[in-house]
Formats: sequence, structure tokens, C-alpha cells
Amino acid sequence: MNPLRVAVVARAVMPIHGVGGLERSVRDLVRHLAAHGVGVTLITPPPPAIGRQAAGDPFASPNIRVRHVRYLTFPFANRRGTTIIDRSTAYLLFGWRAGRLALSLVKDGEADIVHGFGASVLGYALARERLHRTGGGQGGARTGATAPLVFNPQGLEEFGATAASQPRLKRLGYLPLRRAVRRCARAADCVIATDASLESTVVRHLHPRADQMTTIPNGIDLTEVSAFAGPAEGAIIRQRYGIAPGEMVLLSVGRLEVNKGFDVLASALGRARQNPALAAAGWRWVIVGAGPFRQPIEAAVVRNGLESHTIFAGRVADIDLHGWYEAASIFVHPTRYEGSSLVTLEAMAHRKPVIATRAGGLPDKVRPRENGWLVEPDDVDGLAGAIEEAAAERAWFAAMGARGREIVEREFSWTVLVERQIALYEDLLRQKV
Repeated sequence: MNPLRVAVVARAVMPIHGVGGLERSVRDLVRHLAAHGVGVTLITPPPPAIGRQAAGDPFASPNIRVRHVRYLTFPFANRRGTTIIDRSTAYLLFGWRAGRLALSLVKDGEADIVHGFGASVLGYALARERLHRTGGGQGGARTGATAPLVFNPQGLEEFGATAASQPRLKRLGYLPLRRAVRRCARAADCVIATDASLESTVVRHLHPRADQMTTIPNGIDLTEVSAFAGPAEGAIIRQRYGIAPGEMVLLSVGRLEVNKGFDVLASALGRARQNPALAAAGWRWVIVGAGPFRQPIEAAVVRNGLESHTIFAGRVADIDLHGWYEAASIFVHPTRYEGSSLVTLEAMAHRKPVIATRAGGLPDKVRPRENGWLVEPDDVDGLAGAIEEAAAERAWFAAMGARGREIVEREFSWTVLVERQIALYEDLLRQKV
């Protein structure tokens, strides 16, 4: 039997285009498929400035080849692919061109499956729609003319999917992207929900057919996580920042933007800081990350009297990030909007209990009274109460952290997830015969 060949199409991948949830998920999918003998063609934009360095290249495998499709931005857009204007114009053009490249690979017999992330696979989806209209079967999947399409819509931010609301202008700006994503979903053989708690969101916005949706979570590479840092590195980080061994460290990680809710956590800490259990041992709030919302967060820190307790660590290298996970007592993720939250999985992998909001896929990971606490987004009182309760129950942190690690190993490790992904591909190919 010939090795399975998959075309993976995405607008960004780590390390070519920086660090983020999408970027990391695409990188891990590609390299873990390749490690299992799958031939992967990664279709993605070229590096924004200089090319990838050969040393440490995660795609340096005989089973991986990278094909670049230019991401043509416009004068009113940017090169990050994150503004509303950019994602409803330049991104869609990229998706058409990248999807057409995937189609050519399929026609040339170089890909058995196309796996698309968001609208990056638009050109392939439109080709399948045309085939269906001309009598090629449901999506063209069973005719042999195209390969099965697996579609991963990721966080569905363009729908305001896990946010409480979306401003009217933002919603209007995302209209072309929403239409493109729906067309990709309609043309797909399988639509992936990245968490069980996001299944209803996918159904609400993409309307998959009864047998079309499956759930395969985003995950993390435990071998990589463990290699970055252990207890010794955590102790070094504490010493570097003058944090006493007994002090409680509340760690938050993420881009400094409104959606992450760090201003809400500042208000919650302002209410909880006089709690006897928290005050007795001493505590620090450490924020790892950079972004445009730093100044309002700093203002919230000052407003709530937290200056002497707060450390803005900024953007750090992976080794220091994981050192902070080890240095932390508890991970606090007060986000208003979320997809899968890989940073929460990383904290759990480092055996840290978690306080988080019921946003996106977080309820799949944080199980109240098992490995952490869940509160509603923007609930200052609820967040303050969870912090106070956690401070009073520090004796249980080790057991809760161990439980979190078990959850990651069993449900969110790429060792497990890649096998589920390959089984999905093979099932779709059997249906095609």
C-alpha cells in the first residue's frame, strides 16, 4: 500500500509566521503526520522577511515539502493577516490561490487528502462546488476527480463565535470571510470541531450535515514541553525576579489585547488581595506576553493597587515561558474569547491547576474541583472568589496539577491526536472507493 499523502493548507505556520494557536497547531499536525510516515505538502505563505533557517527546522523531514503561495496584501491592509480588512480581502485571495495549488496536487496524483485551515482552502472548495453542480457527487468526494477535503475552521472569530457579542461594524467587515468559511465547510467531507464544547458553535455557524462533523482537539507536544523546562528552571526564574519560594505566583500568558481579559483579572485581584489566605504567604501576578492593550492593563494594575505585586515579563523565548510555567503556583486565564487555548494545555502539562473562564474550548480542559476552577467571562466577583478559594486550598495544588497532566496525556497530546487524525483520513478514503 502506498504511503498516505496529505496537502495541508494554512495562512500561517510556526516558525515561518510567528507564534500563535493556529501557527502551532499547523506545525504540530505537519510534523507528527510526517513522523508517522505520512507524506505532507504544506501550502502556506512565504516568510514575511527572511527565509527559514536550516538549523532547527521543524519541516526538515524527507516526508515534508513546503510550497509557498504569496500573500498579496493591499495598501489598506497589513502583512500580519489579522486585521478585519485584510482577512476579508487579501486572505480570501490567498485562499483561492492556495486552494487551486492543492487542486493541482490532487490532479497530478500528489495528494490523497486536502486538509484546510479556515478560508485558506477556498479555491479547492469552490472547485468541488463546481464539480458537484455538474454531477460529480456530494462535494466530488466519491468521484475520484478530487480528494476528500477535511476542513478545520479553528476559532471562528469572524462569527463572534465564542465572544459574548461582536460590534456591528466588525460583523459587517467580516461578512466576506464568513461567507467564504461557510462555502469551505459546505464543500468539505468532514468539518472538525476542535473541542467538544465548541460543537454547538460549529453547528450554529456552519450548519454541517448530520454525518459531516467530527471532534479532534488541538493539542500539544508533551516531549517538547518537558524538554523546555523543569523545576530547576522554575526556581531560577523565581530567583531572577526576587520571588520567595513560598510566594504564590499567579501566571497569565497571552497577547495583551482586550479579548484576553487581563483588565478583569486586575479588578478581581484588587478585590481579593486583602484575603487572609492570599496575603499570608505573599503573592505575585506575572503576565507573559506583549500587545497593544498593555497600557490599559497597566492602568488597571495601578487603579487596583497592584503595582508591587505585578510583573510584566513581556514577550519571552520558549525556554523562559516554560520556566514561568514551572515557577507558577497556578495559571489564571481570564479570557473573554477563546479557541482551544494551547497555553492552558501547556500550564496543565507543567502540572499547574488552572482558573479560567467558560470561553471557547476551556470547559473541555478545566474540570472544576478536579484540576481547577471555571468562572464566567467578565465576572469580576466570580474570578475574585475563585482566587480566594484557590489561595485557601494551596495544599491541593499538587494533586490538581497531577490531574491536569493526566488529562493532557490522555486527551490532548499529539501522540494520541495524530492517530485519530490519520484514522479520519483513512476512513474518508475508504468511503471514496
